[in-house]
Amino acid sequence: MADGCACDRHAHMYLTVEDALERGLSVADPVTETEILPLEQAIGRVLAEDCASKVDMPAFDNSAMDGYAVRTGDLGDGPVFALPIAGRVAAGDCGDHDAPEGSALRIFTGAPVPPEFDAVLMQEDCDLLIDRIRFTRRPKPGQHIRRAGEDLCAGGPILRRGCEIGPREMAALASAGYGEVLVFRKLRVTIFSTGSELRHLGEPLDPGQIYNSNRYMLLALLQKPWIELTDRGPVEDDPTRLEQVLREACDASDLIVTTGGVSVGDEDHMPRLFSAIGGETDVMKVAMKPGKPVMFGRRGRALYVGLPGNPVSAYVTWQIIGSQMMARRAGLCHRPQIPVQAVLAEPVQRRAGRQEYRPVQIDGTSPRGLPNVRLMAPAYSGRVALLAQADGLAIIPAEIEDLPAGHSIELLRF
Repeated sequence: MADGCACDRHAHMYLTVEDALERGLSVADPVTETEILPLEQAIGRVLAEDCASKVDMPAFDNSAMDGYAVRTGDLGDGPVFALPIAGRVAAGDCGDHDAPEGSALRIFTGAPVPPEFDAVLMQEDCDLLIDRIRFTRRPKPGQHIRRAGEDLCAGGPILRRGCEIGPREMAALASAGYGEVLVFRKLRVTIFSTGSELRHLGEPLDPGQIYNSNRYMLLALLQKPWIELTDRGPVEDDPTRLEQVLREACDASDLIVTTGGVSVGDEDHMPRLFSAIGGETDVMKVAMKPGKPVMFGRRGRALYVGLPGNPVSAYVTWQIIGSQMMARRAGLCHRPQIPVQAVLAEPVQRRAGRQEYRPVQIDGTSPRGLPNVRLMAPAYSGRVALLAQADGLAIIPAEIEDLPAGHSIELLRF
């Protein structure tokens, strides 16, 4: 980004969504500070190092079934085999058993298989005759045995830096012997909404005033284990007050997210104020609907994302661009949003020019097994009730004007 306000230079430009996202990601450099946490405290945090297994996984040969461990070399030609039961092996046993040749061991799932035993018979394949088993199907060497290291050998890679530690990652780290892990520190995020018309819930509304729905939407969107969130609430359209809050947020945060005040109206103060406190700004018109005005900024280590004031525009812009900038800033590996394929239940007629993200409702499935989607009203930038009733966002490419019923379309499901 260039020094000073870039509003005039970019006012005539309409970036594609892809170009806007690329520009946003290019300035969202990850935090570098880390901390070491006990594994149980690292749930939902961002891993800050590549992890290799400290042990073989599994650590020893073990039974995959409840049944009987046998030595295939003890078996004759059949067709009926009978072996005495010489002992019992349960999960947690040491696995050492003095079993004579020509005998079997009762064994349970997860129990260590003694070295000389090379197959496990499922109990359903055996007849139990007091102190022996009888069976007719000769087992193959290695049958129903999970070998040491077959999942992953010690030293093998298990997780990469930048992943969010969820349930699957927790299980992998615990299995690999990690009692503590290195994670990126929490991302410090400040949010506030601009607008003198905004009121707190519970306050009476005078004409021209509205409840601050954007605040609660952002609170919900930013409830992440890797975020330390500061909520400054609504800030009236007073340049002095806005500049003060903006300066304080930049001094204390890695990321500031605001709604409103980023367009070109008389009360759209944010681009000018951000430049006034020494920040670099990039105000863009993005060829997307809803959500055309978007502002990025940097001041020192603080990254600023200014969203439109209309709630649906703010939501869509955040989901498509802002959320991915935040994830990059937190140290998460970039994972592009991958839409699913859906089918239009009815035709679409629209004006080409901007890539549209239209709320849709899913109405059953098509003969191809894809979701049937019905597009909701197109004029919806402020209609939060419409958004709440939607099942996802259909993506209509910028150049498209007409699509027939039954046509394939991309869908971002909620």
